[in-house]
Amino acid sequence: MTKESITLCEAAGFDVILVETVGVGQSETLVYSLTDFFLLLHLAGSGDELQGIKRGIVEMADGIVINKAEDNNIQAARFAKKELENALHFYPPKENQWKPEVHLCSAIQNQGILEIWEMISEFLTLTRKNGYFEAKRAEQNKEWLKKSITNLLLQDFFASIKVKSSIKKMEQSIAHQQISPLDAAIQLIELYRNKKEE
Repeated sequence: MTKESITLCEAAGFDVILVETVGVGQSETLVYSLTDFFLLLHLAGSGDELQGIKRGIVEMADGIVINKAEDNNIQAARFAKKELENALHFYPPKENQWKPEVHLCSAIQNQGILEIWEMISEFLTLTRKNGYFEAKRAEQNKEWLKKSITNLLLQDFFASIKVKSSIKKMEQSIAHQQISPLDAAIQLIELYRNKKEE
């Protein structure tokens, strides 16, 4: 219900909403489809260097921030910044005409935060001017429509008494290799459709 939560926050008057994922390989694609600006946080010297980052997430990023760029970690952070900047040159131009930037930041020392906000503001200015911002919002709403239909259909499907009474039998038949999962799904959907017709 992330999209609904974002809409609720907007309705409450918040104009800046942060959506955080739990890490590489989790739900970045979904979050990218829900947000205006996709910021990738990177930690230098953690063993998760460029080769360890999924190529897809770097391609999605509108900006990359290397956090904890302080004390003994500053040299590793600067090296990672240079490495990521070089890598970004090999990616195709973004549809939004924005060139992703790489920044250093230290939350503890309160350094680089303003520069990150300025980068995001510049991105919003550009994408609003070239029409990409509104176009992406429109696509997000279309995607939200499809996801909402899917969720409502799934809820209705599993709430069906006919489906509920048959699904356990189907699971047992699958476990005993008496029917394939696909055939079981087809039969359950037929039950659901017949319920609708009644």
